[in-house]
Amino acid sequence: MRKAVIFDDEFIVLKGLERMIDWSEYDVELVGTAADGEEALDIFRKHRPEIVFTDIRMPGKNGLQVIEEIIKDAPETQCIVFSGFNEFDYVKKALKLGVVDYLEKPITISMIKEALEKTISRITHHETVNSLKDYNQKEKLEKETLQLLLEKGNETQWRELFGQDAQELEGVTVLSLSSFVEPPEINEGHRIITIQNGAENLLVIFHLVKDSGDVWDHLMNWSERVRVAVGSGRTYTNLLEVNKSYHEALHALRYTQFMNELEWYRFEDIGENPRHSTDLSKHEQAVIFHIRTGNKEELFEQLKALIEQFDRKRLHPDVIEREVLKLVYLGLEVVKETGCDPNQVWPDYMPHQDIRKLQTKEEMFSWLYNQLEKIIHASINIRSTYKHEAIERACTFIKENYTRDVTLQEVSEHVGMNATYLSLLFKEEMGESYIKYLTQLRMEKAKQLLAQGRKVAEVSELVGYHSYRHFSELFKKHIGIKPGQFKEMK
Repeated sequence: MRKAVIFDDEFIVLKGLERMIDWSEYDVELVGTAADGEEALDIFRKHRPEIVFTDIRMPGKNGLQVIEEIIKDAPETQCIVFSGFNEFDYVKKALKLGVVDYLEKPITISMIKEALEKTISRITHHETVNSLKDYNQKEKLEKETLQLLLEKGNETQWRELFGQDAQELEGVTVLSLSSFVEPPEINEGHRIITIQNGAENLLVIFHLVKDSGDVWDHLMNWSERVRVAVGSGRTYTNLLEVNKSYHEALHALRYTQFMNELEWYRFEDIGENPRHSTDLSKHEQAVIFHIRTGNKEELFEQLKALIEQFDRKRLHPDVIEREVLKLVYLGLEVVKETGCDPNQVWPDYMPHQDIRKLQTKEEMFSWLYNQLEKIIHASINIRSTYKHEAIERACTFIKENYTRDVTLQEVSEHVGMNATYLSLLFKEEMGESYIKYLTQLRMEKAKQLLAQGRKVAEVSELVGYHSYRHFSELFKKHIGIKPGQFKEMK
């Protein structure tokens, strides 16, 4: 509902307009009246109305002086003046000040109603135009931010679109979400830009202050409330490094989704796999996933879809041969992820020679089914044989190194397994993910140290968290209270 005020030194005018017009019919609330200029300005500053009706002649400051101060303070305000028959010079001055209409006295109810309708129509039009301008500006900023993520952006152009806040920029962090949800409200020290890039749902957080503790606590609570998986990249102070945070966020989200959890995982907790291939098709990634998880039924469903795609594209036999062979070798890489050498399992296995003996695509596809079935069975058998030993070694390594910033990648290298494969085995064996296991271990150690009277910042360092803010957030999430409160209870 919009707000209006009336300023006039004639009591009968004020009361007549207040009582004889149904303001609610126009979705307007009459929030105040005044009989002199000083009182009029006080009422305006208190209520900030969109519509002002004022007489030109009033005691104290006259209507023109009141209008001048109002428009200087709030130029979007719609001012309508009441004028007498011989006050045309005043009216001309009022129009120069930006008054949108004037009504010649004596004022009638129909005159006010007509002025109201015209003014509301004008306000609505301005709001629509401004909304379109804001939308276009917002759309341009989102596009330019995406270009920065893809390393194709123009920093100067982005800063122009971002506005004055660009001068205050202290850092930028990218979050990747498992599904689209409305972003949370955020405090003045930060701005969020929402980006949808194909299947990617991204929040780019711009930090305008150095201390971001409160915002992370707020975002973590929000992600739990809306039930969305989150992968976050590291925070970079250089705007042009936002693309690094973007790729890290995608990497962290892939891990979260692989573990089938609606959790928030940071890139810092996972680490980067230098051998991780990023150029595989969705079909190839799915084949690897189903071999890792030992899901034979889903694997063959994926192969069926892939073969149908080959048929639709009418690929050259050489291309089909190359793609089929690639899938077999990807399968062998999965076997290597277990820490086992495929050459020991199949000493004389040479798929690149075997496939040369096949003549038709049907023979190739049948051969592919057989090879991947052999590989998935070997992967399952190896996993069941070595799983307990591998996870035992991983847990021992974690317990010996939890006091520093140990990552999943480092643990997997110690065990001699692929990081993603180790994640899967760890959850099968321990009933929880590597991240949860490490965090729970650290929280239990933190409780012991706090109970001994150690300082919270010291405990944060001793259990492997160099960021006090992150430690405090995790402690509250797992224990239910802040570490300082826990210490006071002991």
